[in-house]
Amino acid sequence: MSGAVDTSAAELIEGPADEPRPSAVRRFFNAWLVRRLFKAILTVFIVTTGTFFLVRLLPGNPVDTYISTQIAQTGISYDAAAAQAKNLFSLDPNEPLVVQYFHYMVNMLHGDFGNSLLSPGTTVASVIKTYLPWTLFSVGVATVISFIVGIVAGMIMAYRRETWIDHLLTSIGSLLHAIPNYILAILIVVFLGVKLQWFDLTAARGSYTPGVEPSFSFSFLNDIFYHATLPILAYALTTVGSWALVMKSSTVEALGEDYVTVARARGLTDSRIRSGYVGRNAVLPLFSQLAVSLGFVVGGSIFVERIFGYQGIGFSLYNAVNGRDYAVLQGIFLVVTISVVVANLLADVLYSRLDPRIRVQGKG
Repeated sequence: MSGAVDTSAAELIEGPADEPRPSAVRRFFNAWLVRRLFKAILTVFIVTTGTFFLVRLLPGNPVDTYISTQIAQTGISYDAAAAQAKNLFSLDPNEPLVVQYFHYMVNMLHGDFGNSLLSPGTTVASVIKTYLPWTLFSVGVATVISFIVGIVAGMIMAYRRETWIDHLLTSIGSLLHAIPNYILAILIVVFLGVKLQWFDLTAARGSYTPGVEPSFSFSFLNDIFYHATLPILAYALTTVGSWALVMKSSTVEALGEDYVTVARARGLTDSRIRSGYVGRNAVLPLFSQLAVSLGFVVGGSIFVERIFGYQGIGFSLYNAVNGRDYAVLQGIFLVVTISVVVANLLADVLYSRLDPRIRVQGKG
């Protein structure tokens, strides 16, 4: 009898002895991380294909835009402007879309994203390399600031809930969360720049002062922070409210858990419970959202950078849309897609490490 019980128990744990073990290939493709990598690659492919065709649905094309601009500015004939466009642009808008798509995908797989149609001779990679770091800098600094302030404010709201400070901070957080960043950017320009004149909007345009040599020095860092102050302020104010509200909800939920009651019964101090038990568990959902929010750094900057004249990737994207610069549009959207997909993948990996139950559920 004992032997039968032991045998059945072993079968429950290890499975029947005659059940075939999955092959190495099947175990590989069933792996949690590999499945997510496959989904990420598939997502990038689908979005890249969709972007290629969507940008060509915009009214007009780079050739027509260039011809109309030359006629309006110089007064030359249509034939002369068309001849100039033919010499400048390598794009043939009359070529079948399937052929254009095939050439684009082949070149992209070789790391060639093409040349800017508005600036002949300038590669898309150089455009992204020039403008992307400034967007990463401004939005990255704003995200870190709003994340830290939001965590602190959320914990204060949770520990002082149903008091005046909770109601005040909740109202402010809800208001800031509801305002789009470009609307707040306009308000900042009107009140801080025009009414109060705290900022010289003309001098603050651009990524840094013309003539200043980029270097890792205090003067250069001070200059780039001066130019990025208003975009950072707009990004931080419109995101800090969501961090605070999520942290408040997560902290209130953590305070009701049994392990907090046990910790208090053991006589642990409030500071120890707050940092080691409540804060550590309440901040877990925010870490995954932080990774995802960093992925939207590129796409969320177009209007704010245009309003402040901050020359980041959003500013370049705005100009590319107006000029129907297909190559730059496709390159920037590809960067946006990859950043969002990679951020989601990192969020999954990070959260699975912080909470191993995610990997166990994923295998199911």
